[in-house]
Amino acid sequence: MPLIRATEVGIPEIVEEILRSYPSAIYITNDKRQSIFQIAIVHRQEKVFNILYQLLKYENIFLSRDDKNANNNLHLAGRLTPQQQLSLRASAAGPALQMQRELQWFKEVEKFMQHQDRENLNDEKKTPADLFTETHKDLVKEGEQWMRGTTNSCTVVAALIATGVFSAGIDKILSAINNDGTVSKLITETAFIIFAIADALALFSSVSSILMFLSILTSRYAEDDFLYVLPKRLMFGLIALFVSMIFMMVAFGATFYLGLSDKKELTIALGIALPCLPVALFGFLQSPLIWVMVKSTYFPGIFGKQRKRALY
Repeated sequence: MPLIRATEVGIPEIVEEILRSYPSAIYITNDKRQSIFQIAIVHRQEKVFNILYQLLKYENIFLSRDDKNANNNLHLAGRLTPQQQLSLRASAAGPALQMQRELQWFKEVEKFMQHQDRENLNDEKKTPADLFTETHKDLVKEGEQWMRGTTNSCTVVAALIATGVFSAGIDKILSAINNDGTVSKLITETAFIIFAIADALALFSSVSSILMFLSILTSRYAEDDFLYVLPKRLMFGLIALFVSMIFMMVAFGATFYLGLSDKKELTIALGIALPCLPVALFGFLQSPLIWVMVKSTYFPGIFGKQRKRALY
């Protein structure tokens, strides 16, 4: 049937056109007695699911119907099959963000459920929460391993930056003190001031990123942590690491300039060009991940009314 097939593969334009031309088609079910919105939940087709928000009357259509196995909508949102996991891997980067997407689905469907229906048992004698925990346990483990692997790598980099800028800061300050205890004129140079500020900011941001990464490593990795807590910590840790790299390179450029002050034009060119390369490389490699986490955590999300036109 075209409506069922369009729902399964996620073509909202076809679904919307069929419902607009034949409003009674909204009552069509598949062989499992699942409505089009339940099918959209099973196949994680949020664009079709969002058509729900265009309906003027949907309570009797969506909220009160169980399939032939006594699964309500929250059971369907809580079940993760191997086929769904393959589709999920294509739509979200990394197991941790895949788990976040699954939690977003579960929480969104939960909004439409009556409180007493959230604890209903299906034919397997399982509540939606039980089913979610059982079918997502492997994804939770994969998400934990992905988080730990990413965090361990970033912690090493942040620790190296913190060690380097701390050592450079101490050495540079000591070099500005003469043998007789007086302060060298070097300390009044603009480049030296830029170095001191950039070095301090690099140290502060790198230590902050280390603390964020340590908080991830010591997390309990509960299911709900993947919704907001862990993505936020990883996101802030990566941003702090990126900022520390920027200021470390600024400090390097200022030191380079001070060391070769007799060749101003060359040092200015190299001092600007060289530090930009690793910063640009890190930004190019990590900015997609940071952007995905920002979008999935702070933006409105994949659910909501997409069009203003009412359908039913």
